[in-house]
Amino acid sequence: MDKLLALKMFVETVRCGGYSSAARKLGIATSSVTRQVAGLEQALGASLLNRTTRHISVTTAGQAYFEKAVAILEAMDEADAFVADRGNEAKGALRVSVPVEFGRRIIAPHLSRLLERHPGLEISLSLNDQVGDLLSEQIDVSVRLGSTVVSEEIVSKRLGGFQRWVLASPSYLQRHGVPAHPHDLLEHQCLRFDYGGTHPQWTFRASGETLSLNVRGRLHSNNADILREAAIAGGGVTLLADWLVREDVAQGRLIRLLEQYEVNPGSASTCINALYLPNHRGSSRINVFIGFLQEILAAA
Repeated sequence: MDKLLALKMFVETVRCGGYSSAARKLGIATSSVTRQVAGLEQALGASLLNRTTRHISVTTAGQAYFEKAVAILEAMDEADAFVADRGNEAKGALRVSVPVEFGRRIIAPHLSRLLERHPGLEISLSLNDQVGDLLSEQIDVSVRLGSTVVSEEIVSKRLGGFQRWVLASPSYLQRHGVPAHPHDLLEHQCLRFDYGGTHPQWTFRASGETLSLNVRGRLHSNNADILREAAIAGGGVTLLADWLVREDVAQGRLIRLLEQYEVNPGSASTCINALYLPNHRGSSRINVFIGFLQEILAAA
């Protein structure tokens, strides 16, 4: 008896609730499923299923064996995927987490090209502005902007960089005046990104000097595009990534302010990083995705 094959047939029988349903899912004859499960019971010396003319149910021993069998089969699949992922061709599922607007505007328009290049690759893209736990959330690679991770438990690979611009709409500036110095922002409504309860200062650097300000405003959000829309509507001055607002500046919907300064929230960096677990080093799927990101960022 092929024990692994018998395990698969037993698991599918339990999941499908019967031999016939399991056989249809597996694409084999019902008699083959019945024979394999019966052989498994004979080898174990225990009944795994209760059978009647209308349906089957799992015995107490069968339920315990089912849970162990599922774990074994999943471990086998994981082992197969691990080995396959070290090959020359990227294939299999890749779970990716990216910031919301960065994912929508920078990554999404190019995904079809990546999938065309790698027919065996399957991508699950999650949009989230919060840094998730790679292990517990089963994330293969996470793209983060302006955050660096220094840890033996996380690999951080730099993909590129960006700038943050101070911006406001023409209508807002006409009503409230154009700030000529960072200190002037203390008299303005500042639309701030919500960093989860913290209120990072806006830090300005120029000519070797650094100035940090506790800017204030009545609107803050954890979504950058909300701040962008509010700024275009004349709601105040905001601080946003250049990749998000370049078109708005080019079209005159927003005006860049204090251009002589490098501006960041607190000590945040301007790096775009890919984060993944050390046991994913050498992964063809991750390497292909990172190369793809570096390509589109260089073009942008």
